[in-house]
Amino acid sequence: MAGGPPDERPIEERPIHERFYRGNISRLSAGRQTGVVRSISGRDIPFIFAFVEMLGDRRRFEDLHIGTAVGYDVSWTSHGLRVSVMRILD
Repeated sequence: MAGGPPDERPIEERPIHERFYRGNISRLSAGRQTGVVRSISGRDIPFIFAFVEMLGDRRRFEDLHIGTAVGYDVSWTSHGLRVSVMRILD
């Protein structure tokens, strides 16, 4: 089986790099507080900061910059796939 057996540990016990998808901030709009995360595979996933649960020490929109490495999770909305949880990694 490719990838090995599934990890049975609760998500909070896994190392941070195993809890989230990884990507980088590729676009930001400070006025609307929106942006786009580019996944490792090259997919662009938008977010609206007001609807993102920020984790970690840096939780403000001002902490995000183009190129910032982030861990993230996604949710389906009526407008498609959106970033729903984010943590700044670098």
